[in-house]
Amino acid sequence: MADNLTDTAENSTLNWLTGNSTTAPTGQLTVALVTALGSDSAAGTEVTGGSYARQDVDFTTASGGAASNAADVVFSGMPAGTVVGLEIWDSAGSPVRWWHAPLSASKTLEAGDELRFAAGDIDLSLG
Repeated sequence: MADNLTDTAENSTLNWLTGNSTTAPTGQLTVALVTALGSDSAAGTEVTGGSYARQDVDFTTASGGAASNAADVVFSGMPAGTVVGLEIWDSAGSPVRWWHAPLSASKTLEAGDELRFAAGDIDLSLG
């Protein structure tokens, strides 16, 4: 998922690199699934229904300009629909969206399905 930082993340990164801020995501990062893609400045349409809820995600230490999810991320009891992308959010009181990207292939789900991203499947890079 190269070049998929949100405008907020781009500005925070530049401010950190230039010493103007120490802004970082607040709390646990989570993965949100979307049925319509967002952009750098606008969130996508998040999945609703079933037992869907954002799931916690931890990332490996970056190496070679990339990091990936350290453990499986599992969504259970999904509603019927098609997931086209994902977003990474923090857990601030008003959560901030940091990353967005399309899936390599859309996932069509039936009610009650599970959607799993195995460890290493969610790759973030700046290159």
